[in-house]
Amino acid sequence: MPEVLTLRALNRATLARQSLLERSALPVPEMVERVAGLQAQTPHTWYVGLWSRIRDFDPERAAGLLEDRTLVRIALMRSTIHLVTARDCLRWRPLVEPVIGRVTQGAFGRHLRDLDLDAVAAAGRELLEERPMTFGALGKELAALFPGRDAAALAQVVRARVALVQVPPRGMWGRSGPIAHTSAEHWLGAPQEAAPSVEDFVARYLAAFGPATVMDVQAHCGLTRLREVIEPMDLRVFRNEQGGELYDLPDAPRPAEDTPAPVRFLYDYDNVLLSFADRGRMGSLDPEQVRRAWPEHGPVPGPVLVDGTVAATWATARERGTTILTVTPFAPLTARHRDETEAEGERLLRFLAPADTHAVRVAAPW
Repeated sequence: MPEVLTLRALNRATLARQSLLERSALPVPEMVERVAGLQAQTPHTWYVGLWSRIRDFDPERAAGLLEDRTLVRIALMRSTIHLVTARDCLRWRPLVEPVIGRVTQGAFGRHLRDLDLDAVAAAGRELLEERPMTFGALGKELAALFPGRDAAALAQVVRARVALVQVPPRGMWGRSGPIAHTSAEHWLGAPQEAAPSVEDFVARYLAAFGPATVMDVQAHCGLTRLREVIEPMDLRVFRNEQGGELYDLPDAPRPAEDTPAPVRFLYDYDNVLLSFADRGRMGSLDPEQVRRAWPEHGPVPGPVLVDGTVAATWATARERGTTILTVTPFAPLTARHRDETEAEGERLLRFLAPADTHAVRVAAPW
């Protein structure tokens, strides 16, 4: 019988692989590959994700990697913008393109009937390789070429069928710019990988998030029918406490479930919370807590891991030269966890606002 892994054991395995048990000395590109990319549809919050994982993290140096094209921000897994290395961009985009196409068809299909989608994509590629443009500007240009068609839908056809990177200064530390795009091939000066390996993609997922079920892998990337890919691979098989099959790389780290986990501040769309069909390993929350902590509209607060699971949210505000970090727990913190939270919060403020005075406040529980 396969070994049973408890929820806490799964939690510690994932934290270890995500460098959330102990910060790493890896350079930024290696860390981005280690964690299989960072979801990065907001221009700056992902910097906190790297700060939480890398010792002595320098955001200006990380921003420079966007400028020199070592890193790119591009629509990939779950059709969302991810920060990845150039080589992962070129090998992963062909794999997830059908997912992005499916999402686009679902949202804009009524505008695309009897339209030559290849012609739209070719026209869009040509325009964007002449000069990077926002989707709004691209849609207007395409609407002139395809009269009577919805401009937004035309731009989204290009997004689905052409690998588009967001170009700097969008996403640069301390500044940003319009959400302007060009093709990955043009930006990186290299073609997409012709026949990328789904097996390699699955192995990278497991290295970053495993052990995991087939449904977890599919939830991460949006691909389907992955069981027929996973089962023939040379993987270890475990069971979760519900009896479900978990797959993992044979030599991947699986720390003891009593391994201490420090307080960590995550960013709003941290993949460690989003890349599973069953997100229980990072802490199951009452639906009312979720509704109150993460409102449907407005800024999304960051999660706080306490003893490895989501136990609070955090947000910052600035008042007269003081940056205030407010942590709102879901339940009262122990004295030790409160001290750890305040100390890590002060370190976060020194990262986010080094020139300000700082205040860390732990609010009453939700």
